[in-house]
Amino acid sequence: MKVTKAELATVGVKPEQYPKLFLPEIALSGRSNVGKSSFINKMLNRKSLARTSQRPGKTQTLNFYLVNEQLFLVDVPGYGFAKVPKKEKDAWGRMIETYIQQREQLKAVVQIIDIRHEPSKDDQDMYTWLKHFQIPVILVATKCDKIPKGKWDKHKKIISNVLGKHPDDPIHVFSSETGYGKDQVWGAILDYSKRKVELEVSPIDEES
Repeated sequence: MKVTKAELATVGVKPEQYPKLFLPEIALSGRSNVGKSSFINKMLNRKSLARTSQRPGKTQTLNFYLVNEQLFLVDVPGYGFAKVPKKEKDAWGRMIETYIQQREQLKAVVQIIDIRHEPSKDDQDMYTWLKHFQIPVILVATKCDKIPKGKWDKHKKIISNVLGKHPDDPIHVFSSETGYGKDQVWGAILDYSKRKVELEVSPIDEES
């Protein structure tokens, strides 16, 4: 996808603050230090549209990036290493749950994982949670430039085994430094953006 226009259109923490435009939305999820901001900047061909920080957990809102006036990439607070009070983390959790479970425009979630390391417990919990609610997941193994190409398949297999990956969720190898894998990730995003997603409530949820 050729990005000709990209902007931070809206920042919100509750539904009434979300964009009013009824366009497809793809959420971006990952650990606080996994490099989501660098991922956004590389995908959108911008150097600093999404601000990177040495302090994990800087993103505390839902940031809606409008791309070519045809879809939104939605950056959500990272999980894992954010050094913030538990009360604030809980508030982030409720904000993310509300958005992901209730937002009709949401078509899929890009879950970004560092290819160099085995997925953390937080990575596993997020993937399991998304699959429980039948949210389509686009797995992106980033920082592939940090390890030899000959080891990519080995690391992808580790990620797949640890997550208990569903067969329908391929792992896209990506580098924010070189741009490797960008076209493949855009292809997956555009594919999901054209689909209609219906979230179903499981019998367990109905009883609770």
